[in-house]
Parts: sequence; structure tokens; C-alpha cells
Amino acid sequence: MTLFGSDPTPYIALLLVGVLPSEIWRLMALVVGRGLDETSEILVWVRAVATATLAAVVAKLAFFPGGALAELPTGWRIAAFVIGLTAYAVGRKSVLLGVLSAEAVIVGASLWLGIR
Repeated sequence: MTLFGSDPTPYIALLLVGVLPSEIWRLMALVVGRGLDETSEILVWVRAVATATLAAVVAKLAFFPGGALAELPTGWRIAAFVIGLTAYAVGRKSVLLGVLSAEAVIVGASLWLGIR
């Protein structure tokens, strides 16, 4: 058995359609972003939109989950949301700290309740 199986076509298509278009935009953002001031209005707006998008995704996962997350009781999901929000606020608005804290609660609760 090989890594690609017998037909590498799906992997090549994934690379061409999924990865390359994304990487082109990331490279363009890197080139254009070098000349921008971090405190400029456009970057403040971009940061606000990114934070709002993350907040919307987190709220959807907490209150209207799908898949395996739906098996976790609502109380645990809300607790994870509150703990993540608290960690975000206490951790000098660190999105990473907030997300990791909430994820730790979800994983811990799932293991404790035997949800896989």
C-alpha cells in the first residue's frame, strides 16, 4: 500500500484547487502588509472583523453544535464558552489563550463523560 493509493489525481486536485489559491493570497497579503502601519484604520478594521468572525464561530459551536460536539451537554459547552471568554479577558485579550482554555474544558468534559 502506498501513500497515494493507486491514483494520485485527488491529491493533485486538492493541491491545485485548495492549497495554491490560498497560498497566493497569503503571499500577496505579506507583500502588501509590509508597508502598512499596525495602528492604521484598515488594520484595526481587519482585526475587528477577524475577531467578530471568530466570536460568531465560537458562539455557533457553543449554542448550535453539530457532530460529536452535540453529544456534550449544553452546560459544559456554556462553561467552556465562559471559561474561554474569561481567559481571553484575563490574558490581556489573547485569543489563543481563550480558545485553548475553552478547548481544554471541552476535551476534559468529553473524556470525563466518556464521549468519544
